[in-house]
Amino acid sequence: MTKPVNLVTGRRGFLGLGAGIAAAALGACTVSKSGNVTTVTLNVAEIKDYGQAGLNAVTLVLSIAAVASAIGTPVVGVIGLADTALSTALTDFSNAAGSTLTITYDDTNWKSRVDSILSGLTTLQTDLTAAITGASTKVSSADLSNANTALTALGTIVSAFKGMLDSLAGRRNVGTMVAVAVPPAKVRVQQALQVLGVTAE
Repeated sequence: MTKPVNLVTGRRGFLGLGAGIAAAALGACTVSKSGNVTTVTLNVAEIKDYGQAGLNAVTLVLSIAAVASAIGTPVVGVIGLADTALSTALTDFSNAAGSTLTITYDDTNWKSRVDSILSGLTTLQTDLTAAITGASTKVSSADLSNANTALTALGTIVSAFKGMLDSLAGRRNVGTMVAVAVPPAKVRVQQALQVLGVTAE
């Protein structure tokens, strides 16, 4: 189930990034090595924030009545399925984590849970992109701009998530040729989280 997001009407309100951006950077994920054993540790709060941002992106886009109408019921249904899949993955992760602050990505169960959240986010991004593109000629520029703002923020979150995991994988394979996606700057990620109604812990 998506967490409600307060949508401030108007582009300036929707894009109000200046206030409330946390000064502290998002919690870092780490790679440690002991002998031949390399351990990748992920920050639980950061993973939850990314997942919640995806759910909130759906809420924001579909709360724009003109956009939701232009997208149409069948496509909204497809987005709803992706939203449910992400919500389920995030709930499973959160329940398993409990009050745990960090998890070990090397653990098969944790890796599966984290990867499910990333998969849900990328599916939502794909579905929302297609939906907004298809509706772009049917809605006002202001409504389209607000929808695209949410979509851009979601894209930043997905890039940050992928970049984080790719970076950790690359650091585990030092000395080998590994293509690593560079994650967005932390300030951009914080701004994207704020646009999507998530306060980084």
